[in-house]
Amino acid sequence: MVDFRRWIIATAAVTLFAGLASAQVPGGGGTGSLACSASVAVPPQLRTEGLTELIGDIVLTCTGGAQLASGATVPTANITVSLGTNVTSRILSTGSLNGGPTQNISEALLLIDEPGSGIALPTNQQGLTIGGQGIGPAAGQNPCLGTTGTFPIVGAGPGGCVQVANNLTVPGTGGTIPVMSGVNGAAPSNMYLGLVNANQVTFNGIPILPPVTAGATRVYRMTNIRANVNGLGGGLLNGITQLVASVSISGSTALPVNNPVIVAGFIQPGLTTAFSGAGSTFVQCNSVTLGTGGVGLLRFSENFGTAFKTRVAPIGVNTNGQTGTPTALQNIPGTIYNAESGFVIPVASFNLTGGIQTSTTQVGLADYGTRLKATFSNIPAGVNLYVSITNLNNLTSATTPAPAGNSSTSYAVLVNGETTPDGNGTVPALAPTTAVNANATAIALVPQSNGTATAVWEVINTNPAASETFSFGVWTTYTANQNQGTPAVGTVLVNQSYAPTPGPNTFTASGNPGGGAAASATLTIPRFADTSTARNLFSIGLCQTLLLFPFVTNLSGFDTGLAIANTTTDPIGTAPQAGACRLTWYDGSGKFPPTGINGTDTTKEASVATGTVAVNLVSTLAPNFTGYMMALCNFQLAHGFAFISDVGTRNFAMGYLALVVNNGSLVRANAPAAESLGN
Repeated sequence: MVDFRRWIIATAAVTLFAGLASAQVPGGGGTGSLACSASVAVPPQLRTEGLTELIGDIVLTCTGGAQLASGATVPTANITVSLGTNVTSRILSTGSLNGGPTQNISEALLLIDEPGSGIALPTNQQGLTIGGQGIGPAAGQNPCLGTTGTFPIVGAGPGGCVQVANNLTVPGTGGTIPVMSGVNGAAPSNMYLGLVNANQVTFNGIPILPPVTAGATRVYRMTNIRANVNGLGGGLLNGITQLVASVSISGSTALPVNNPVIVAGFIQPGLTTAFSGAGSTFVQCNSVTLGTGGVGLLRFSENFGTAFKTRVAPIGVNTNGQTGTPTALQNIPGTIYNAESGFVIPVASFNLTGGIQTSTTQVGLADYGTRLKATFSNIPAGVNLYVSITNLNNLTSATTPAPAGNSSTSYAVLVNGETTPDGNGTVPALAPTTAVNANATAIALVPQSNGTATAVWEVINTNPAASETFSFGVWTTYTANQNQGTPAVGTVLVNQSYAPTPGPNTFTASGNPGGGAAASATLTIPRFADTSTARNLFSIGLCQTLLLFPFVTNLSGFDTGLAIANTTTDPIGTAPQAGACRLTWYDGSGKFPPTGINGTDTTKEASVATGTVAVNLVSTLAPNFTGYMMALCNFQLAHGFAFISDVGTRNFAMGYLALVVNNGSLVRANAPAAESLGN
């Protein structure tokens, strides 16, 4: 689907092109020593939770220098970007050169003179070509493969894709413009893969051809650099931390860099979660169905407009949606795509073969869009959890349809696991297992293991110009069996986070070799740290009634008779229950231990059977007592009666109904209205 973001991308591209229009212009003699300036045009917002965040493109803009003779070999330099944290760009191949140490070829790319950007050259240069291709921004995107085509780690240095200088005459000016080409007039190599080592990525053997001409520049763009920004702190602004990058040069060519330390991004939390509960308390003795088991909404809110991203951003002729391999690659230098993927080109272009580990993915292509996860824990046996297969406005909303055309509708779908990659234009969406709300809302049962369960949704459509909230419904069901004590009482918990996060089915914890905090050839992108905390989702409580007897006594010739009725047998179909009643006595002294209505030994309390009444005397249960008493009965719908009289009921007698304290489990399930008795 193509959405409204085209105009955002187009605007960014126009701005970029305007700024780079001077990349190759004719002129007179040299303009002094070669010098470069480092910059990040638009430092992006980076998610604190991210382990593989795309930092801003680092651009070296170079001017001046001495002109090389046509046919001369272009000298090279090694350009290294260093961060204060691990570089986590995907590893495409590993190997060594001439028996040296193992090196990691990554998806990080260096582009020379914005190839394929479409920036218009001056009219009098538009016919200039090298190797049948245009020059500078008009050149094709030609990766450096080296002489063997198997391990491109030496760049344009010896044994690599050597570049030579060509001084093309600009028609109508008499001036020349220095451009590169391969040996024997081949098209120039203008794309180079970087080597990742811990917190650095190095682009080896980058040809340094001075632009020479006054007003001309040579542009080196470094893109697809990912970083583990989780845990970085100490920012100058509240909640925001700068990610600083430094650029250093080594090799045979001196390349002075002005302001080599630059801000490559601003780190801040990307996700806020919440739970909107609709029915957070259930009781053990009442079965729960999908019609009565609506729990609430899990809410995932982005803290800035680009915290939730689709896998790729549709542009131009790319109409196959945001879920898979783009039909029009994300390969316009400098364009801001607001996607999990970066600068995307086929990995086959780099021919990473020859016995070295080979990747079949595309350079810069993420495995999926932003994923949102709910991890449920402490789930009692017999309790089922269901979630909506799309985001919803509320528990009664219909399933959200997939947006079509130029739409900014927020849309996410339930997927099969945290790390299952998207396919070509598809996502591993889970099919619904049932539906609620008269079949309008499709939901799916969440598989469980040892009391835990995980649901993951992938963002398929999002609006980068707004901060969005995605809400997903949760339902529960269980069959009550109070006599067997099932389901067990307790509180079901939920953690809400990005996905994937470290776990037994995802990747190892941060800091371990090959773990999610380091560059990897096998782990999926993106991935995140789990910064969540557990919150209560819903509780299952005992079926209880709390009765208050406000005055009981057996002093001064008086005694109190107590009666507690279990009224769970009735003519309207209430489920029968049984359980003991625990009596606690209060007179301010604290000397009276709890007892049972059936006797003083609480370890041998007999249950009050449904449809029966248990009776006893205060003189038997709590001798020499005057005060109030509370009876906690492990069944619903208990009712109590007290009768106070002198011995033999000769002179004084009175009775009253015990007060029922509302503890949240008083409802007769099949009654037309809530239990309304106050005693």
